[in-house]
Parts: sequence; structure tokens; C-alpha cells
Amino acid sequence: MTTVGVITKGKYGHRLIETILSKTYLKVVSASLPEQLPDFIDEPDEFLKGLNIDNDVFHCDMILSYALHPDLTVAIAHKAGQMGVKAMIVPGGSIKTPVLELKQIAEKYDMHIEIEEICCTLAQKPQISEFSSKLASPVLEIETKDDIISSVKVVRGAPCGSTWHMADSLVGTKVEDAPAKAGLLIQQYPCRAVRGTPKGIHESGEVHKIAVEKALKKHNNDENENNAEL
Repeated sequence: MTTVGVITKGKYGHRLIETILSKTYLKVVSASLPEQLPDFIDEPDEFLKGLNIDNDVFHCDMILSYALHPDLTVAIAHKAGQMGVKAMIVPGGSIKTPVLELKQIAEKYDMHIEIEEICCTLAQKPQISEFSSKLASPVLEIETKDDIISSVKVVRGAPCGSTWHMADSLVGTKVEDAPAKAGLLIQQYPCRAVRGTPKGIHESGEVHKIAVEKALKKHNNDENENNAEL
């Protein structure tokens, strides 16, 4: 069984831990960083060592780091590689992340490193398969009755838990209204994604809208095939 290490900072990372524990059978080990960090860290490796965070987080199969700090993220990646961590996911996007340095670290330690602005765009990949088979870009199964959504099953959902919130609230919605409502529900969820830009929470809403459209299309195709067989 995969053990997931989550490095939290302030409010960031705790909802992921809740989702892993409530929606999967994966094990979780967490460690917290100070909410306030210097803008520039001259010796990141030494700084990380001085924080005395729980080193058990580096004895995991994969790590998700919410350091959201370019210098500290590099130090965490270095230590993860040295400790044999197989994969690392860095939420927050490339703006807060030194992409080139992380690429070099990934090559040095043969470690899969993925940078994601929003984790609901995370793809299912073999390096993180046990995690991403359940927590990544949303996949749904939808049932309808009399053009009303009767059930929504989350096959795979966003690591923040927003997909399950949306799924519960879609039941009873008219089919024609479901995709747009899905996007709205995601934007109302207390997600940490950036707001006020074309990306961030708005992209999350669009991703879920498309997931609902795909699920409804599959449901309609399955129904048509069943009817054709009768």
C-alpha cells in the first residue's frame, strides 16, 4: 500500500489529508512548516534541517509539498530524492516553483516530480498510479431518471475533495442544467485555488463541467446500446 507524505503550511494541505483518509485506503504521514517563511532562504538545505520537521514524511512512497516557496521546495525535493522517495507533487504552479532545478533533481534521483497549479488537472500516471487512480482529474458515473440526475458516483476526484461535494449536490438537478451547475458548485467550494484569474478556481470549475458532460454522454450511449439490444 502506498504511503503518502503531505507537507503542510498554514491552511494548505489539510484538506488533502482529509480526502485521502476519507476517500482512499492510502496511508498518510504529515509534517508541518511554519506559516511565515523568509522571502529568500540563503541555505535552503540547512534551513530545512533547522525546522526539525517530522522526518517520517521522507520515508513515504510519494510526497505532496505545500511549501509554496521556491527555495524550500528545492530543499524538500533534494531530501526526498536522497531518502528514496519515488514521486513528488508540487501544487501551486510554476510561478512559485523553480521548474528547471526540480527537473534536474528528478533526473539525478530518478524521481517523478510533477508541478500542478490545481490538483484537479492531475493526470493518472504509472509513477503515482495508486494515488492518481482515485485522486486526480475527475471521472464520474451518472445515472438519470426522467431527465433528472438520480445518482453521481465519483470514480476519481480532485484531491481537495471538491468533486464529492459537487456530486452530492447534483442529485435532483435537471440533466440540461447539470454541467453548468457542476462548475458553479466547484467555484463555491472552499478550494484553495487562485481566484480572480482565468485559471485557478475557474479552470477547476471548467474541468468538472467537462467531467459531467462526459459522464452524461457515456450514460446516454450506454442506454442507447441497451435499448438497441432489446
